[in-house]
Amino acid sequence: MPNQLIEAAKTGDIGLTRQLIAKGENCNIPDSEGMPPLMHAAYQGNLPLVRALLDAGADVNAADEHGWTALMKSVCNLEMNRGFADVVQTLIDAGANIEAAIGYGTRPLMLAAAYGETAVVETLLKAGADVLARNEGGLTALMMVKEKHYVDVINLLHEAERDAGVGEGSCTTKNAPGSKVITFLKPSAKP
Repeated sequence: MPNQLIEAAKTGDIGLTRQLIAKGENCNIPDSEGMPPLMHAAYQGNLPLVRALLDAGADVNAADEHGWTALMKSVCNLEMNRGFADVVQTLIDAGANIEAAIGYGTRPLMLAAAYGETAVVETLLKAGADVLARNEGGLTALMMVKEKHYVDVINLLHEAERDAGVGEGSCTTKNAPGSKVITFLKPSAKP
């Protein structure tokens, strides 16, 4: 018998989700791919459903076999070509680990930067994501995004690195070999 709560989360049916939770359905039972209902709701950017599942006791840091969590799923939905900063913030407020890594040491900030999700990058930075963290290849989020021409993301990451004490008014992280990157930084607001 298929997990009705999973199906309700996949389709975004908040009414059915609430009914099933009220009947005592366990909101942490994953599907065959290891994704509990919260991951499905986060991937769809369904904030009311995410909140309902969290209120029902969904484990905000549950991970599938690849290490993906609801937070990672909300950073960028490739099918919709967008991330969900409001869902990211809600998951962070519920205790999501903003430094949890998936394959190759990729963290949520790196993933958001790589897909040009400016609002998600900003949300993660405000929550304290480590802008200087490196993946297993030694790359930071800024190094990973420089060739993608996401100017807003690049500027946010430059500013965050500067605020973290890496370079003052200039970036000390290196560009990818052969890249042609022009860096536009706002003047430092610090005296």
